[in-house]
Amino acid sequence: MSVAKVIEVNASSTTSIEEAVKHGLAKTAETVKGIKGVWVNEIKAETDDKGAIVEWRVNLRITFVVE
Repeated sequence: MSVAKVIEVNASSTTSIEEAVKHGLAKTAETVKGIKGVWVNEIKAETDDKGAIVEWRVNLRITFVVE
């Protein structure tokens, strides 16, 4: 039998949504072992005054096995 835990993480990137997700996972993996999956819970874009996207932000729900 195994037990899993879910944590929420916010991450951002000036490049893309995918890069924001990768950054959030990589940073979390520095201290959390046994990551098994991720849900992209929310996506947000910050814009400048002209409406151009300057930063992508994601809210992630990361699942890992508790040992």
